Amino acid sequence: MSKTDPSGHTPMMAQYFSLKKDHPNILLFYRMGDFYEMFYEDAQKAARLLNITLTTRGQSAGQPIPMAGIPFHSVETYLARLIKLGESVAICEQIGDPATSKGPVERKVVRVITPGTLTDSALLSDKNEAVLLAISEWGKGKHTSIGLAWMSVTQSQICLAQCDKTALLHWLDRINPSEIVTSAGASQTLEQLLQQRKSAGISQAALPTLAAWHFDADLGETTLKNHLQAASLQAWSADALPAAHAASAALLYYAEHTQGRKLQHMQSIAVQRDDELLYLPASTQRNLELVQTLRGESSPTVFSLLDTCATSMGSRKLKHWLLMPRRDRQEARQRLTCISQLRDEKAPVPLWQKLQSELRQIADVERISARISLEQVRPRELAALTQTLHHAAQLANTPVPADSPLHPLLTRLQPPAGIAQWLGSALQEDPSTLVRDGGVIATGFDQELDELRGIRDNCDDFLLALEGRERERTGIANLRVQFNKVHGFYIEVSQGQASKVPEDYRRRQTLKNAERFITPELKAFEDKALSAQERALAREKYLYEQILAQLQPHVHALMQLAGALAEVDALCALTERSLTLNWCAPQFTIEPCIDIEKGRHPVVEARLAETSQTPFIANDTRMGGRTRMQIITGPNMGGKSTYMRQVALITLLASIGSYVPAAACRLGPIDGIHTRIGAADDLANAQSTFMLEMTEAAQILHNATAHSLVLMDEIGRGTSTYDGLALAGSIASYLHDKTQAFTLFATHYFELTELPAKHSHAVNMHVAAAETGNRIVFLHELQAGPASRSYGIHVAKLAGMPAALLHHAKATLERLQSQGQVDRQSDLFSAPLATDMPLTEAPMQPSAVEQRLAELDVDALSPREALEQLYQLKETLAQR
Repeated sequence: MSKTDPSGHTPMMAQYFSLKKDHPNILLFYRMGDFYEMFYEDAQKAARLLNITLTTRGQSAGQPIPMAGIPFHSVETYLARLIKLGESVAICEQIGDPATSKGPVERKVVRVITPGTLTDSALLSDKNEAVLLAISEWGKGKHTSIGLAWMSVTQSQICLAQCDKTALLHWLDRINPSEIVTSAGASQTLEQLLQQRKSAGISQAALPTLAAWHFDADLGETTLKNHLQAASLQAWSADALPAAHAASAALLYYAEHTQGRKLQHMQSIAVQRDDELLYLPASTQRNLELVQTLRGESSPTVFSLLDTCATSMGSRKLKHWLLMPRRDRQEARQRLTCISQLRDEKAPVPLWQKLQSELRQIADVERISARISLEQVRPRELAALTQTLHHAAQLANTPVPADSPLHPLLTRLQPPAGIAQWLGSALQEDPSTLVRDGGVIATGFDQELDELRGIRDNCDDFLLALEGRERERTGIANLRVQFNKVHGFYIEVSQGQASKVPEDYRRRQTLKNAERFITPELKAFEDKALSAQERALAREKYLYEQILAQLQPHVHALMQLAGALAEVDALCALTERSLTLNWCAPQFTIEPCIDIEKGRHPVVEARLAETSQTPFIANDTRMGGRTRMQIITGPNMGGKSTYMRQVALITLLASIGSYVPAAACRLGPIDGIHTRIGAADDLANAQSTFMLEMTEAAQILHNATAHSLVLMDEIGRGTSTYDGLALAGSIASYLHDKTQAFTLFATHYFELTELPAKHSHAVNMHVAAAETGNRIVFLHELQAGPASRSYGIHVAKLAGMPAALLHHAKATLERLQSQGQVDRQSDLFSAPLATDMPLTEAPMQPSAVEQRLAELDVDALSPREALEQLYQLKETLAQR
């Protein structure tokens, strides 16, 4: 008999298997009293993953039942560990009443928790979103298109996109999903691609599948229209995206299945198109350390430097701006105008400070609103929302000029009318964490609840008052009103006074020296008192559910309020950074250019300021119609990579509408930032350093355009000198002649400094260094022209290389330089030879010493003759 076959099992295990069959591939947390239990394979898996005890309990179908359990009050701790491991969990609760149930208490899976559908604050980082993505394949063969639909359950927007197969990797890097839903009938190519990304550590996304019928374009379009209560999707420019519609059908089904209800708070669609967003490949995000350092840490990064937001919503909004900048400059210009007005240093208290002070009192309205819609919100979150609405109203009344772009933004901060006051009257000021603990609904909100609480809280006062009334009514001075757990409430009268009891007394118990009675009034009170606590909790739960139901129509308005709060917070953070870090407002131009005066690397500069080291050396960047490429040479540690990165970061910051770390900045149209910096083996995919280097370089050459910014750092160093030099020269020529992108090309191949002589839009630049004796001083200053030398041995000395090794290396370098081996290279930039005939060098003539040695018959010489010949050879060498 199969373990999953309910027949033959105990009623409880039969119930368990009937629930488990709907969730065969995920852990089922089965509520039993104060524990969530797992059985059979689930118990074995949970014991391994969570390091909890695996035991057995009784038998079912003639076999012991493996089981493992966790306390329900600490479930979030265990869920967080499982989610981090990429696992999903179905939460099965008791929904029946144990007192009235015949057989096992009725249970139901109320929610499925997956990595891409997190809403609990205990499981979800304040500054990160859990993103759920669905992928569909539409069409066949070469005409196959990819449909993408994604969302964060804690937000109110569904995003759609369509792309061809070659662009899928870029979209995956851009979306960075926590969970990817695909069809059970997906192509092998797609399955392999997703698995390879996971195996290589590029993505940790969970990869669930759904039946192919869920990925239906007509179903998706209909579902979206019903969800938005619209007759057409034209208003969102989403009406001609069949592949994306197919993905959205699966997305919404999966999300609603996990949450156990409709996602009513999803009220808008955003269609994203590749040509609308700045191209930021994963390599660029990594190399520029936008949100994560090269070591995988969250600080110091560009985001950690920018993020002085007062709310989690603002932090998430700011990160979204940083990773999803638009090519069109309209939004960036509006943000720059807002920052300019927020700065207003003439006011006694700058506007940004006033707003940020109020924002610090704001709760996470976005996530609270989503949890209201999903009926998962907790009492303290609603209490925090109540206070937030009051602060939002004050923010909305902040005076700004009517023609300011801040005016419509601040107007959106006005909360729904009456909600704050109503919630304030409904909830206690400091409610319990959970509804089941009571103490949530405010006194005076519900008469029945107040009465139940009064009975519970004033039981002793009632009994004393009743006792006094009955003594006066009966004239029995020693009458007592008492209670015990066996007989409940009773009136006790001594045997000598029993004849005085009124007719409405009903005998409850006879003792040796006393009689115990019950009256209708005491019986009614008993019925209330004994169940008052339980009934009060049940009443609070009912009232809380009613509060959530009455809040549902306001969720959309609350979500809009959350978006406005996040935007204001992010703008205030950028304003504060612009003032604190002495940044300037960039200017946008129509003509192609990257013109930066005294640019600085924001993160490096901040680190130098923290450690009280020498100030950051600012550098200019002048690139435009006549200068498209800089060949940058100079010593290691001289600042080449820092300079290149700072140009990219200034370009990116300007594109999101931020002030930039420079004295002045003019920026023309930019469609993407591509970087090839550093190298490391990709062992998981059997790629060497050089293979990875060439792969990333090839992606740049295929995707960069004349409006792109390209950073190439030490390309070609992963192979032999001649191969690397040849490839580096060819790549530089291709970027100059074909791509025509703005290119910063750092290299140690001095031969590449010849490129500007034959390429009119390239210039030589170098980072300066000064040599004093055997020491080198890095000036970190960018100057025109090529570097004179590399200073590699000096850098090795700074790294602590042994003195003997350095002396040997210096001697070897001098010998190679004297023989001209370093500089003897063919012309990299001449036209290729028309013939494939191999070139041969003329044979070298032997020297006089070599000729004499060749003529000697060493075996015929005596020791004395050999010594004489040696002296003669030495004299010959001395005469050269």
